Amino acid sequence: MSSDLPGDLLPLDAVDLPPSFSAFLRSRRLEPRWDLPSGHSIDAPEGTTVLAFRYADGVVMAGDRRATAGSTIAHRRVQKVFPADRFSAVAISGTAGIAIELIRLFQTELEHYEKLEGHRLSLEGKANYLAAMIRRQLPMAFQGLVVIPLFAGYDEDGSAGRLYSYDVVGGRYEELDYTATGSGGRDAKLYLRSAFRADLAEDAAVRLAVEALVVAAEEDSATGGPDLRREIYPNVVVVDDTGYREVPEGDVAATARAVLESDL
Repeated sequence: MSSDLPGDLLPLDAVDLPPSFSAFLRSRRLEPRWDLPSGHSIDAPEGTTVLAFRYADGVVMAGDRRATAGSTIAHRRVQKVFPADRFSAVAISGTAGIAIELIRLFQTELEHYEKLEGHRLSLEGKANYLAAMIRRQLPMAFQGLVVIPLFAGYDEDGSAGRLYSYDVVGGRYEELDYTATGSGGRDAKLYLRSAFRADLAEDAAVRLAVEALVVAAEEDSATGGPDLRREIYPNVVVVDDTGYREVPEGDVAATARAVLESDL
């Protein structure tokens, strides 16, 4: 078959569509790549603290809004928690710009799969696919551009919320109750260890998420706590049997004000 396209590329209608959107991009030599010259590094903004935990009806995921570049505050209103699809959420830590692009591609992959197969990928399958995407970023991690997300969702088959954490090489770990990552992740996780209960109602779970971020911000300068003067509040979402929902900013603001006025 002849083609007017360069090299061995064929027209779209001349090839079978691969099951993976990334595979399709690779087949067209369009897959996004980020490469640094050997021996070079950049001081890119980094997202800091994100967390997730189970509650009575599903899962809560939250993140602070600060991004840092070295010891400098690069951005104060970065969104770190996103929908992956209708029944799952993903949060970013690490090199912010690359992490956001990775999440956009992940969202597209899940939508692509659902359109081709006629049903959603299982929650376990989504978690595994995200691990493979992180693994493909390993050369960039060696250059200091690290991306480490959290993934959580409502398992429609098991009727329960589930959580997954990752490491820099794409290792995927299911967490039983709670998890956190980023520069303030250790402090957030320590607080969750003492305060977590699986039977929390949604309002109490949202408050616990804000409390954990406030504690992390007190111990970690890279984590931004709620800023009442600038009206900057954490991103908080819930995923239950009705799907992904962002907690309204007004509700998060009221919760943050109550937490800051309380004695943690």
